[in-house]
Amino acid sequence: MRSYIITSLIAGIISLVVVFVFCCFVHPSFAPVPNSPSQKVQSPVHAPEIPHKIDFSGESVPLDYFDVRESLDRELSSNVFFHSNIFLYMKRAARWFPVIEPILKENGIPDDFKYLALIESNLMNVVSPSGAAGFWQFLEKTGLEYGLEINAEIDERYHVELATSAACRYFKKAYVKFGTWTNAAASYNVGMTGFEKQLKAQKISSYYDLWLNEETSRYVFRILAVKLILSDPVQYGFSLDKKALYKDIPFKTVEVTGSVADWTAFAFKNGTNYKLLRWMNPWIRGNKLVNVRKKTYQVKIADPSYREVNLSTNQQESAE
Repeated sequence: MRSYIITSLIAGIISLVVVFVFCCFVHPSFAPVPNSPSQKVQSPVHAPEIPHKIDFSGESVPLDYFDVRESLDRELSSNVFFHSNIFLYMKRAARWFPVIEPILKENGIPDDFKYLALIESNLMNVVSPSGAAGFWQFLEKTGLEYGLEINAEIDERYHVELATSAACRYFKKAYVKFGTWTNAAASYNVGMTGFEKQLKAQKISSYYDLWLNEETSRYVFRILAVKLILSDPVQYGFSLDKKALYKDIPFKTVEVTGSVADWTAFAFKNGTNYKLLRWMNPWIRGNKLVNVRKKTYQVKIADPSYREVNLSTNQQESAE
């Protein structure tokens, strides 16, 4: 009997040891808490802070309204944690904002409208499912209305300078019609007719008081979010070496006043190739140009020496 009790006691102790070992090293809820430098702890994730005040084109945003504040919070949070997108925004903006900014200024349009182009297209010559094209996402009908040439050979919606000037003509007209730059920007998404219809139906005059479709209700807040982040990227956790930014591509301009039988041959004649010709002039849409009207076109030819990335120059600029 005594030997049985001793045997049972030993067996019980062994069972307890086995259970303890299982709990500590196998079952996750009993895993040891990291308490040494060798055990890494995940860094905490902080929500971006909403500023006390912000403006769009000099017009104050009513952040004391809970709905306005939460709308901005949504877009700021969405963008801050979309890291790849913001880094590409920063890289492309370094190349294209210097092109867009002086055109806006020359036309009396506030500088903040450059962020509208950014959220419209990511500063890429993309085409939407509805057929809107280029940096400013003009539909064909609207592009023609604001003076852009659009046909099988030429599509100036892809001409950054000309499309920016056309967008300025829209903004000025919308500002006169709706009274604020904020309303003018919002109308760019839904169209002047649609925006005016909602203002009249809801009997108000401010974008921030309108009940709109999902896309338009987020539109200005998306602009404000990228403005906040790109104006002070470090504050929102983004650090990018200067060498990583996309630089302006040096080029010469060749004036074309007549027809071009073959753009490939034209490219070779001017020291480039068809790919780089289209890269620099995305408004060229075909392999030839008839040019019945004998219109004058300014064709950009990239400096052939610039195509190879000069790493030593980039490293020197980064150090500065």
